Amino acid sequence: MKRSIDTGMALGLVAGFVSIFGSFLLEGGQIGALILLPAMIIVFGGTFAAAMIGTPMKMFRKVWKLVYLALFPPIFEIRTTITSIVRFSSIARKEGLLMLEKETQSVTNPFMEKMVRLLIDGADPEVLRGLAEAETAYVTDRHNQHIAIFQKMGGYSPTMGIIGTVMGLIATLASAGEDATTLIKHIGSAFIATLWGVFMANIVWLPIADKLKNINNQERFYMEMITEGVLAIQSGEIPTVIKAKLNSMLSKSEQVDEKA
Repeated sequence: MKRSIDTGMALGLVAGFVSIFGSFLLEGGQIGALILLPAMIIVFGGTFAAAMIGTPMKMFRKVWKLVYLALFPPIFEIRTTITSIVRFSSIARKEGLLMLEKETQSVTNPFMEKMVRLLIDGADPEVLRGLAEAETAYVTDRHNQHIAIFQKMGGYSPTMGIIGTVMGLIATLASAGEDATTLIKHIGSAFIATLWGVFMANIVWLPIADKLKNINNQERFYMEMITEGVLAIQSGEIPTVIKAKLNSMLSKSEQVDEKA
C-alpha cells in the first residue's frame, strides 16, 4: 500500500516545538535550561514504564511503528477503487463472475482481493457481508487497542511531570539555607519536569492517538465501501448504478466523474 508523509502532522509537530520553546527563548530563557536530564528521565522513562506495565509487551513493541504510521499514513485510493469496482461489474455482467479471476491479480488491497475472490467462489450475500463486517470489526478493535496506548501515555506523561516537580521541590527544600541564587535555580529546574510532561502529552502522545483514530476511520470507511461495491456486483446491479451508489458515500469533491 502506498504511503505519503502527513504534512499536517509534520508541520504541527514543528509548529508545536517552535511556538512553545521559541516563546521561551523570546522571553530571555536559554534552551539549555530545558534540557534537564533528571527531569526528562522521570517523564520519558516513567511514561514508557507505566505504558509497559499496562500493555502487553507484544503490543507495546509496536509503539515506534505506530508513530511511523501516524507520520506516514497509508493512502486509501478511493477513486481508483470505485473505478475498479465499476469495471469489475461491467465484466461480470458481460462475461460472468468467473472472468474476474484474472482481474484479482491487479488488486493490491488484501481486503478487496479477498472480497472479490469470495464473490467469484459464489459465497452467499449474507455470508459475504457477515465476513466483511466481522473483519472490519476486528481491524477496528485492533486499531483501538493501539490508539489506547497513546491515550494512556498522554495521561501518564503529565503525572510523571508532576512527580518530577515534586522530587525537585523536595531537593530544593533539602537545600534550604544555602545561597538564594542556588535555591531559585533548583526551583526553576523542578518545574522543567512538569513542562516536559504536559508538552509531550498535548503535542505528541494525544495528537498521535487522534491521528491514528483518523486513519482507522478512513480504513473502516474504505472497507465498508468495498463491501457495498462487491455486494452490488453480486446482486447484478448495472455499473452506472454501482458508481452512483458508491459516489453517494463521498463528498462532491471526492466523487468519481460520471463520465469516467
